[in-house]
Amino acid sequence: MSDLSRIRNIGISAHIDSGKTTLSERILFYTGKIHAIHEVRGKDGVGAKMDSMDLEREKGITIQSAATYTTWGNYNINLIDTPGHVDFTVEVERSLRVLDGAVLVLCSVSGVQSQSITVDRQMRRYGVPRLAFINKVDRQGANPDRVAEQLKEKLGHNPAFVTYPIGLEDKLEGVIDLIAMEAVYFRGEAGEDVEREPIPAHLVERANQLRHRLIEVAADYDDALMEKFLMDEAVDNDELVAAIRKGTLSMQMTPVFCGSAFKNKGVQLLLDGIGKFLPAPYDITNEALDIDNNEEKVILESATDKPLVMLAFKLEEGRYGQLTYMRVYQGTASKGDSIVNIATGKKIKVPRLVRMHAAEMHEIESASAGDIVAMFGVDCATGDTFTDGTVNLSMTSMFVPEPVIELAVAPKDKAGLSNFSKALNRFTKEDPTFRVTRDEESNETIIKGMGELHLDIYIERIKREYNTEIVVGRPKVAFRETISRRAEFNYTHKKQTGGSGQFGRVGGFIEPLPSDAVETYEFVDDIVGGVIPREFIPACDKGFKEAIQEGSLIGQKVVGVRVTINDGATHPVDSSEQAFKTASIMAFRESYEKAKPIILEPIMKLEVSAPEEFQGTVIGQINQRRGLIIGTENDMNYVTVEAEVPLSEMFGYSTDLRSITQGKGEFSMEFKKYTPIPKNIQEEMVQEHQKKRAEGR
Repeated sequence: MSDLSRIRNIGISAHIDSGKTTLSERILFYTGKIHAIHEVRGKDGVGAKMDSMDLEREKGITIQSAATYTTWGNYNINLIDTPGHVDFTVEVERSLRVLDGAVLVLCSVSGVQSQSITVDRQMRRYGVPRLAFINKVDRQGANPDRVAEQLKEKLGHNPAFVTYPIGLEDKLEGVIDLIAMEAVYFRGEAGEDVEREPIPAHLVERANQLRHRLIEVAADYDDALMEKFLMDEAVDNDELVAAIRKGTLSMQMTPVFCGSAFKNKGVQLLLDGIGKFLPAPYDITNEALDIDNNEEKVILESATDKPLVMLAFKLEEGRYGQLTYMRVYQGTASKGDSIVNIATGKKIKVPRLVRMHAAEMHEIESASAGDIVAMFGVDCATGDTFTDGTVNLSMTSMFVPEPVIELAVAPKDKAGLSNFSKALNRFTKEDPTFRVTRDEESNETIIKGMGELHLDIYIERIKREYNTEIVVGRPKVAFRETISRRAEFNYTHKKQTGGSGQFGRVGGFIEPLPSDAVETYEFVDDIVGGVIPREFIPACDKGFKEAIQEGSLIGQKVVGVRVTINDGATHPVDSSEQAFKTASIMAFRESYEKAKPIILEPIMKLEVSAPEEFQGTVIGQINQRRGLIIGTENDMNYVTVEAEVPLSEMFGYSTDLRSITQGKGEFSMEFKKYTPIPKNIQEEMVQEHQKKRAEGR
């Protein structure tokens, strides 16, 4: 692999339908990676290169993040095209976790949409510097200036145009390069011939204003440039590029590129920008935890001669078995080397090493710091860290959101049982937000996920990839339980049978966690004077953890609870870990009733956009579904309504919205928070749960 300063690990992220996959397709074409362009919903039936799943091609959406590598000039680019649909948000999380930079794609008509906000939040979570690409400037209603304004207002960015369109909508001719101050045209059958000419006379003044603004923003990151700016002196282009790069890497500035991927305009300049402004692997600080040293943070160096550290960030079942995508952070891994999985302690030999190009593989001999590669025959889970065995370091894991919807599923006939189990095993390994549990009472297999589309796709994949017909129950919402006040407990567990008995007493209290707490359970050990011996404390924690798995109201998981133990008693012979674990389970159940438990329901952030004439009916329909309107925005004869709505009220919404807007309305929805359910609904749910349990007996 070439020089580290020439490697760019980047992702392309955006709201659904902003043109990410089309943009990735153009990038591959212009960098010579593919020799023909295929559209996402192409009439040729081929589909975009990066959408390698049949389902992706049919639905015209990206489901799995696809990885590829390519070169542009003397830059090596590892590119990941991520899904825009909120149900596949974990694909974006896992990609951003291992990427150094990103391109945020925005539609020049729709601007900053709900999923753009989510993606931006994820980029901030992992400290990923980004460029913005305002796409679709050839569409009717295109307004890049408004989109740049929204970047500032809605996302808190500091945007500055680096390229600007020459003409809009069907008059789009090319773009102005505001660094070189030239007009750039994309000629030839697929825009592959880039020609530079003087800026058209009627746009010179606008170009000067925009360059002035670009220098003003970039000058904040370079003192020499700031001095020139204040003195109104001419600015050297190399100085300007260096300052923009500094601003971008500090995440204090967002360079904005414009164009139309579909119309083959502006993509090559974005590729130049990826090389000039986005980070090399060593520009980003990557940390690992030293397991031998109390999980102290260690900064990894992007050096090939340091001990190997790499992270498995994505698993995929390929034609030749499990394919594991790895990001190498430090050191070098070569074919035949021994590597250790830190999570399991297992040692394995590096089998085949490949560089991925969507669904194709290119064999390589070794991979070093900064590379993104894939391996076969590695048994691991998403998020496992691998080293060469000389260091005991673990990378911090990525954020995995909790599933909010569940379905009972079963194979149609007994013959499909083995394939059904294989499919579920594989999908849970690949996707941390896809969970499978067994309902002990009804003996059903329950799958849980991020939304209806998420689970629909997996059911469809079981049918296609495993040739197994599935019977599906009604979708159910993943409710939670919590407590609304503090309650004491003091429970003694005594059991006397022949031989040694069991004895353990735990005392303390449970209380609600603050609403902004990140964790859903906290255990506080306030035992003094050894009334419970140290070796039994973890058993108490285990008991409480087990008890919160099932609340007594509707049998759902209990969240938002802090358990404090401050008293207890022990017996010299009869006390054991088991006795204290049982005492803790019973203590929790005893105090739970007194702590005024309540049911929580998932609330979704809903964004609906429809022609203005349907505004009243759209809002009326949201109100009927117990929705709370947060705001409305009117633009270009369209209205966008933002609301918070309980997930339980949203089933069948897409059909209803289509029928009241004559098929012109569209919506996106993502999980926002859990809130208490209305009292009357809680009472109904508790009665129903008790009735079910009575029947189950």
